Amino acid sequence: MPVIERPDTARIAWESDGPEDAPAVLLVMGLAYPAAMWFRLVPALAEGHRVIRVDNRGAGRTGDVPGAPYTVGTMAADCLAVLDAAGVDTAHVVGISMGGLIAQEIVHTAPERVRSLCLIATHPGIPHAVLNPQAMAMLTQRGPMTPQEAAEASIPFNYAPRTPRERIEEDWAVRLPLAATNRGNLAQVMGTSQWDGHDRLPGITAPTLVVHGELDALVPPENGRIIARRIPGAELVVVPDANHVLMTDQPGHVSEVLVDWLDRNR
Repeated sequence: MPVIERPDTARIAWESDGPEDAPAVLLVMGLAYPAAMWFRLVPALAEGHRVIRVDNRGAGRTGDVPGAPYTVGTMAADCLAVLDAAGVDTAHVVGISMGGLIAQEIVHTAPERVRSLCLIATHPGIPHAVLNPQAMAMLTQRGPMTPQEAAEASIPFNYAPRTPRERIEEDWAVRLPLAATNRGNLAQVMGTSQWDGHDRLPGITAPTLVVHGELDALVPPENGRIIARRIPGAELVVVPDANHVLMTDQPGHVSEVLVDWLDRNR
């Protein structure tokens, strides 16, 4: 796996799939999750695109690095540095949850690098977000839990009731070996909690798709509607029978939505 070294000595891990001469897609993962958790979507996306995944500071093979707390601006700069290292001038930028905040920051700070923007299961910043108090309580109580205990506690906030347990455990087999440490999780939480992009949303000019699970209990769907209303020309897709980890709840549907979006914005 390639690694880039940042000015603060942080070493950011990334990987690339698909043809190197194809249009690039940058995938940015959410809070405490490794880039490997895009595994259900990569095969479909990589058929016609170069798919670049970044392990954010505090997660995956990047792990705990200097610079805590990890701000959205810092992680957005990491992503742009990865594109530089990959020799990519412009990319379709796709971010889920916390990765959606990073994706928003990328398009604000370097709009010329963004072919299109896809914001999945995300929000406009905590100060303007619609929150689920039960989800917030779950997140604040997970500190002393083991990764397995925290994963069990998060099921109602991540997965739809009809998603098979076997599919959830497939996710865990990918995620838990690369789980963020408590330190890394806290550094991401502290660094992103003060970020707010709400008032800058109308300034986004890149073609934008907003995707949200209709059952999202972690980041309620109204957040996606807020974002879609505020970005000029944005499209909104609400995925039925899908919670926060919608690419596990409805992998085929989400893959089709993203491939169609990328094909329409080549």
